[in-house]
Amino acid sequence: MPDLIKVTYNQTGQSKSTNELGMREMQEKAYAGRTAQYLLIKAPPASGKSRALMFIALDKLKNQGIKKVIVAVPEKSIGASFGTTELKKYGFFEDWNPNPKYNLCTPGPEKSKVTAFLEFLESDEQILVCTHSTLRSTFDGLDPKKLNNTLVAIDEFHHVSAEGDNILGQVLKSIMANSTAHIVAMTGSYFRGDNIPVLMPEDEAKFTKVTYTYYQQLNGYEYLKSLGIGYHFYTGRYFKKHPDKEMSALAEILDENQKTIIHIPSVNSAESSKEKYEEVNHIIDVLGDLDYQDEETGVLYIKSHKTGKTLKVADLVNDNPKSRDKISAYLRSVNSADDIDIIIALGMAKEGFDWPYCQHALTIGYRGSLTEIIQIIGRATRDSNNKTHAQFTNLIAQPDAEAKEVKLSVNNMLKAITASLLMEQVLAPNFKFKLKKDEDGEDEDDDDNTIKIRGFKLPTSQRAKGIIETDLNDLKAKILQDPQMLKAMPGNIEPEVINTVLIPKIIREVYPDLDEEDVEAVRQHVVVDSVIKNGTIEEQGDKKFIRMAGSFVNIDDIHIDLIDKVNPFQKAFEILSKSVTTQVLKLIDEHIQSTKIEMTEEEAILLWPKIKEWVKNNNGEQPSIQAFDHKEKRMAEALVFLRELKRKKALENG
Repeated sequence: MPDLIKVTYNQTGQSKSTNELGMREMQEKAYAGRTAQYLLIKAPPASGKSRALMFIALDKLKNQGIKKVIVAVPEKSIGASFGTTELKKYGFFEDWNPNPKYNLCTPGPEKSKVTAFLEFLESDEQILVCTHSTLRSTFDGLDPKKLNNTLVAIDEFHHVSAEGDNILGQVLKSIMANSTAHIVAMTGSYFRGDNIPVLMPEDEAKFTKVTYTYYQQLNGYEYLKSLGIGYHFYTGRYFKKHPDKEMSALAEILDENQKTIIHIPSVNSAESSKEKYEEVNHIIDVLGDLDYQDEETGVLYIKSHKTGKTLKVADLVNDNPKSRDKISAYLRSVNSADDIDIIIALGMAKEGFDWPYCQHALTIGYRGSLTEIIQIIGRATRDSNNKTHAQFTNLIAQPDAEAKEVKLSVNNMLKAITASLLMEQVLAPNFKFKLKKDEDGEDEDDDDNTIKIRGFKLPTSQRAKGIIETDLNDLKAKILQDPQMLKAMPGNIEPEVINTVLIPKIIREVYPDLDEEDVEAVRQHVVVDSVIKNGTIEEQGDKKFIRMAGSFVNIDDIHIDLIDKVNPFQKAFEILSKSVTTQVLKLIDEHIQSTKIEMTEEEAILLWPKIKEWVKNNNGEQPSIQAFDHKEKRMAEALVFLRELKRKKALENG
């Protein structure tokens, strides 16, 4: 199956070059906001967020009256990113030099780490690194005023939630309300994937935002010039041969010549065999024969079936602490593309995991969260001289009409596809939209990505401007995964209704603090940006044209009323129809139709004899849900209703 998305970049080298202080492009942008009390940095994996924090924290310690810095990371392995780092020799005024005693991302009981954290607060030391868990545990019973004149930096900020039982969210809220602490929040995506906001609007409005896009990063690389995103479907087990095929689905897409991270399915997912160690063994069998395991490093040496060469494989699925510590330590010391070939992981090797040589992130199982997809893609998008192309592949189970989990599978697949489509928005250059006035001249800041639109509404509040500048991609993620939108998008509802009713309804739910004028401004930016990015822009002479709804329109003549007549997310279903089998499409269509049908079980049962008679009289053909004849359409709806009812009952009885 071809890639759903393939993007090529210019290799300008800009995102890797440094200024006179030793800062890369993203770090310089973040450093410009260093005086803010609350700073939110949204930048993709591998863009240099860890070092950006070091620059900001050191400036706060020297120039802003901050006495201590606390860095909280989601898991212990990421703590290594905040170890001693030389900065002075590249032009900065100070090195990052934390005392190893207060690196609490080490093996040991949580109680001792809490004790060390409290000691740190009373000591003369300035920098502490810990996990989110240790921060939560320490804060239980701690007077927030103990954090006065302290910088609290939270890495992978999307772990925070405004939901009441999210302890990290409660800790953050208390720090902001009851202390003078400064906060730096860092994330690759300000979107959780569970419809719960990271922060409430009134708290989010207090943050100064710095956004650096995937496009800016990848376009400015030196070596990596293209990225592919693909989905492949399998039946049966992904690691076992299908009766009709010569090899397993995994063997078909796993290229041993590509440095690859394989993420096996979550043990709670339908795709998991529930025997994670057996799945690792099956993957090894696909690769070749185990020769031996290095006792010192934990590396597995596998002799390839295909080429006979020896592959170095890391198993991060093994729960044994000694084994995991060995291989984790080895991976941290990797400094050559030859040091490891394949990494097999379950929950690890996602956030903050650094293997620059990785060329292929192969993920098995549905990933409904955009944040998780971005994090996994980030494992392969670091710039390195061993690659010009990076690949993300999601190997997912094709829904089976007889499977009990069919509804769950269809829903998850829709999420996976829509999330992957959103990546196209994340990875493409940003357009700037302006109101076009009569005899409108060119402004100095206009460029090739500036498009002027008649009737376009500009935001009035700073809040709305901030959403448009930094949150559009995350807002699109919420829109694309909204249940009502999923029902509406495959042509079930007119584009004008999607654009002017459904989208503003979702915006009001996500941003309840916006007034109606700014809701409309945000809505127009979402719709226009989506339509333009899903369109095709062509130049003919000195004129630019964009293909919208099948016809070319002169960019100088674009009016918002024209754009509102186009389904902004139609491409989702175009890709779905190209990439999925007819059977899968039928299942998806039936599921979507079943959510709209208003019918009782009694009516459906009464119609059943008429359906059988219809099929008999029409040479086995079933009534069509698209029929103009009302009776035929109602019989088709009854058929869909009965199938869905049968699935529900099978699920309940299972």
